[in-house]
Amino acid sequence: MLRQMTAIIERDGDFYVALCPELDIASQGVSVSDARANLKEALELFFEAASADEIERRLHGEIYVTQVEVAVG
Repeated sequence: MLRQMTAIIERDGDFYVALCPELDIASQGVSVSDARANLKEALELFFEAASADEIERRLHGEIYVTQVEVAVG
């Protein structure tokens, strides 16, 4: 079974950090594609090893990624 997950990737110094907010799982890589691939691997390992109870406990059902406009200064 395939499941669509969110990946938020940002640069942090010399690396890129990838976060899956649905499960609070993160990974990193030297490029965006590396960070994405490493996050995918971390998620696959989590789903292989975690019990159904742990998945249910950690899984956030609805995640919204959007932008907000704020006044600065």
